[in-house]
Amino acid sequence: MGHNEGEHEQERDDLSADDSLWSDDVWSEGDEGSLSFEDSGEGSEAESDEPEEAAVESDSSEDEVAPKNTVGDVPLEWYKNEEHIGYDISGRKIKKRDREGRIEAYLRNADDAKNWRKIYDEYNDEEVQITKEEAKIISRMLKGKTPHTNVDPYPDYVDWFEYDDKGHPLSSAPEPKRRFVPSKWEQKKVVKLVRAIRNGWIKFDKPKEEPNFYHLWGDETDTADNKRQGLSYIPAPKPNLPGHEESYNPSVEYIPTQEEIDSYQLMYEEDRPKFIPRRFESLRSVPAYEKALREGFDRCLDLYLCPRTRKKRININPESLKPKLPSKKDLRPYPKTCYLEFKGHSAPVKSLSVEITGQWIASGSSDGTIRIWEVETGRCLKVWNVGGDVRHIAWNPAPDRPILAAIVDHDLLLLNVEVGSEEVQMKSKELLRIDESAPEDDADDKKPAVRWVKNEKLDGITLIHHKAVSNVDWHFKGDYFTTVVPSGDTRAVLLHQLSKKHSHHPFSKLPGLPVAAAFHPSQKMFFVATKKFVQVYDLQKAQLVKKLESGLREISSISIHPGGDNVIVGSKDGKLCWFDTDLSTRPYKTLKTHSKDITSVTFHRKYPLFASSSEDCSVYVFHGMVYSDLNQNPLIVPLEILRGHSSSDGRGVLDCKFHPKQPWLFTAGADSVIRLYCD
Repeated sequence: MGHNEGEHEQERDDLSADDSLWSDDVWSEGDEGSLSFEDSGEGSEAESDEPEEAAVESDSSEDEVAPKNTVGDVPLEWYKNEEHIGYDISGRKIKKRDREGRIEAYLRNADDAKNWRKIYDEYNDEEVQITKEEAKIISRMLKGKTPHTNVDPYPDYVDWFEYDDKGHPLSSAPEPKRRFVPSKWEQKKVVKLVRAIRNGWIKFDKPKEEPNFYHLWGDETDTADNKRQGLSYIPAPKPNLPGHEESYNPSVEYIPTQEEIDSYQLMYEEDRPKFIPRRFESLRSVPAYEKALREGFDRCLDLYLCPRTRKKRININPESLKPKLPSKKDLRPYPKTCYLEFKGHSAPVKSLSVEITGQWIASGSSDGTIRIWEVETGRCLKVWNVGGDVRHIAWNPAPDRPILAAIVDHDLLLLNVEVGSEEVQMKSKELLRIDESAPEDDADDKKPAVRWVKNEKLDGITLIHHKAVSNVDWHFKGDYFTTVVPSGDTRAVLLHQLSKKHSHHPFSKLPGLPVAAAFHPSQKMFFVATKKFVQVYDLQKAQLVKKLESGLREISSISIHPGGDNVIVGSKDGKLCWFDTDLSTRPYKTLKTHSKDITSVTFHRKYPLFASSSEDCSVYVFHGMVYSDLNQNPLIVPLEILRGHSSSDGRGVLDCKFHPKQPWLFTAGADSVIRLYCD
């Protein structure tokens, strides 16, 4: 074994004398006896003693030796599952030889020193032994060199120009005179060509004449004859081509019976068929059309009296006119599923109000009770029997003032809810304490508009108005609040201050009956909604700023966006208007959503959501994104229609309010149930 290894190493040294291709990571022994440049370990003694014969060193190109397999240029995968690999020149199948395994290949590599030069030929299913010269060529090609050693890829540059006794490689002689004088030979040639053209010896190709034909049934609007001056050309409408029923010998199914012909007389003239098919034996027996002259005259009259106006018909896909709205999945979260029901009232729940922290919710009903509920559990914390119809309630937005304003029958009631710490409750009691000497109203009025009276039964304050109160709303700081009395006098809208127990009427005149009033979320602005308009006042300057024209039949509710520049208004004809006060005094969008009166509209304080409730027992939830860029209009997308309340005496959902922090919606129905909708 050692002697053979030495001879094998000697042969490798001979090959690597010029460009050695021996490297441990170039080629390795394959499973199918492929070419291997690894050390075989042992070699045959005969190889080291005897020189290689010339036959072994001969060229093994396929151009000199014809291939054994004559199957043609086909993929060998076709014979993958066959026992033969192709056919020889005689047409006999060439059987596949048995492939040796890795152990046999390793043993053969150890016994045969020339085994590393053998390559497996898949096409002929045989092993081919390459020569040493071919191995050197392969090694040089793997290294990126030229295949032959006698080729120099970078020869030295040979300058073919002779610089000896030369001042410059190019001629420096002056330009000859003939280059500046026109050539007389060219002049003679031009004269000769001109004479030939004049005498007709040279003839040019005539311009091709356009063919004088046109499409018989083509579009007549594109022809050149129709380009006239003055009136625009309008092609005559083509009459309909005759069908099977107008044939002189139609089929039997096209010929009506006498009963069908008689029934035509009972039809309207415009519905009556213009032509009744008849059957003739031959074309010669077809009579003249009795209406030919009349119809020809009518057609010529229509063409003569045709107005010379061109109306281009535009084919528009109706789908392209729809606005490209974002997907609902991208606008989440928003309320869509009823999560909780608050049951306890025995009559319709007319109003809701959510505490600023979102922990408590207050409800007022026609059963004469006001209830405080815990939002997360649905537990009823307190119940006040106020002894009258509760039409509207509003929770104080200040977190340190748990005071509830409720409209009971004709007057306004201020209640201490008694939630929170003891310090907060004591502060609320102090605010609701009233002295007998407290001023009741402006001293100038003979009859006070509001009287502040202590309510001993409920430990609160009752504000007695001169007429029935319809709406109440708090200022965002929690000290001021407003009440609306639907009347035509100057005391229709009143402002009240809780800390001083003082009331006054800021407006001397209103252009209609007020419906609702609301404070601006952050500025000293005041919104008053009448039946037709929404007026925006500056409380500091005491003047009218804007007048929003709704165009609705009668406004029923109003809500201000937390940013203060956008307003939504609901009406009693089921329409909802979105106003962008910075854009215009007219509605930016008018949405026809409900089939009955809209009872309430509301904005969310945190999320870009707004909702509207109606008497049709449905609540619509919308996505309303207001951008900080003034050049970009608000994005309004309808999201969900919430149903679940049942109708009672023709009434449906009476009020809706959003949770101040979560994307939740509370709805109050005429079925005496309060529902909480979550994402």
